[in-house]
Amino acid sequence: MARKPRPTAKIPTEPVYPFDQIHGTDTGGLIPASALHVGHPNDRHITAYYGVAPSILDTLIDHWLESRPVFPIDRYTFLDIGAGKGRAMLVASLHPFHRVLGVELNPHLAAIARTNIAVFPASASPLAPVSLIEGDALAAELPDTPTVAFLFHPFEAPVLRRFLARVTQAFRDRPGHFDLLYVNAEHATVIDQHPGFTRVYAGTVPMSTDDHLADLAAIATQTEYGSTGDEICAIYRFTGGN
Repeated sequence: MARKPRPTAKIPTEPVYPFDQIHGTDTGGLIPASALHVGHPNDRHITAYYGVAPSILDTLIDHWLESRPVFPIDRYTFLDIGAGKGRAMLVASLHPFHRVLGVELNPHLAAIARTNIAVFPASASPLAPVSLIEGDALAAELPDTPTVAFLFHPFEAPVLRRFLARVTQAFRDRPGHFDLLYVNAEHATVIDQHPGFTRVYAGTVPMSTDDHLADLAAIATQTEYGSTGDEICAIYRFTGGN
């Protein structure tokens, strides 16, 4: 994911994320996209790594439940596209999903995510099993269960269009079985213009005070990105169509 540059104040303190302090995990840091290249054709379309604020994901899941998904939450696979170090997966596992599945292309990030998945239960009580696929999200097999996918702006519009095409093919005969949570919705218009998807929520979701302070500290050492304490978010439902 990468935040759109915004002119905001930054606090020059050490980047310590509350989530990692509590759970002994390593989900913090901002890694530029250029440092994440693996020789894949889509390297030029990826964005920087930065973990979503847990408070934002929790709130967005609440908004999703308020949108009246077709099935109960325990029928859904939570699918994290561009899982990075796995923070969103761990947060999602505290909700009663059928399972939590992440896909991450970068082997270094995937290795960190696996370690985080292994240590997380020592300090938390996950309600859903968590697993990770190391590979290309455009090639990974999509779940055969109802699915709610999570994107923290992991890639630019060309790859997003290809991902939507894969979803359309996989869920063509199962309208209503695929929902999409989009944080830092830079390319929301791409999904808005797709005939198969219906937007069920759009808005600015604030993060908690603790998450915002940690957010500011984590990005204080660079000038490319800023934090306003919220994220532009959208939720979509696949309702059929090409």
